[in-house]
Amino acid sequence: MATLAPLPPLPPQFKSIQHHLRTAQEHDKRDPVVAYYCRLYAMQTGMKIDSKTPECRKFLTKLMDQLEALKKQLGDNEAITQEIVGCAHLENYALKMFLYADNEDRAGRFHKNMIKSFYTASLLIDVITVFGELTDENVKHRKYARWKATYIHNCLKNGETPQAGPVGIEEDNDVEENEDVGATSLPSQPPQPPSSTYDPSNMPSSSYTGIQIPPGAHAPANTPAEVPHSTGDIRLTPEDFARAQKYCKYAGSALQYEDVSTAVQNLQKALKLLTTGRE
Repeated sequence: MATLAPLPPLPPQFKSIQHHLRTAQEHDKRDPVVAYYCRLYAMQTGMKIDSKTPECRKFLTKLMDQLEALKKQLGDNEAITQEIVGCAHLENYALKMFLYADNEDRAGRFHKNMIKSFYTASLLIDVITVFGELTDENVKHRKYARWKATYIHNCLKNGETPQAGPVGIEEDNDVEENEDVGATSLPSQPPQPPSSTYDPSNMPSSSYTGIQIPPGAHAPANTPAEVPHSTGDIRLTPEDFARAQKYCKYAGSALQYEDVSTAVQNLQKALKLLTTGRE
């Protein structure tokens, strides 16, 4: 992957996208598709914030140059040319990172790398909005991951031992972004664990087996629901077929990571939709 031209200093107006841009830089070599969509999210968000001030316009122009260069380098990569594949790639990558951090959390292993993983997962769920509105499940995952990153960071900073698992968060309690969590406390290039488990593409599926999710937790369930058999003639709309196709794409993307649980879950969703007309 060729080196991209550097961006000018970030205008103060764009403070809200600085962590998404840092995540893009961290993934330029690790996963260029993730890096591309992080920049696309930053571009779209920046345009909404301020596209008229000279310094903002200059910054966005340079960011657009990076996007065009990345798109040219990635060529005919399906995750770039097909939105369904791109969305599946981002969702599965964010889920891998979330589950790595969640597994460490539930095992009581609190460290900067897992905090970084929780926080980055929340940022990547932000990025998924480039494909449209988030599902309720993704909204809950984002809120939980961001809260966990802030909570564990503050505990370690104050010399306290965090409580493991999904505890202490109120459903209607919005989590404010902690600048330290996304910046100074977390290295821009986090140290890799010995087994390179931080990189979702290197994480074996066995890392996530046996994670028990208590009722009411925001973490994703591992066991798909039973799929009822078709009870008669089901009339499916074009939208139903499109959603079923999307779930199959998600399953295919999950299998690239050897993530059987996520693949099965999405195939179950597609089967249920096709046999009952409901999700």
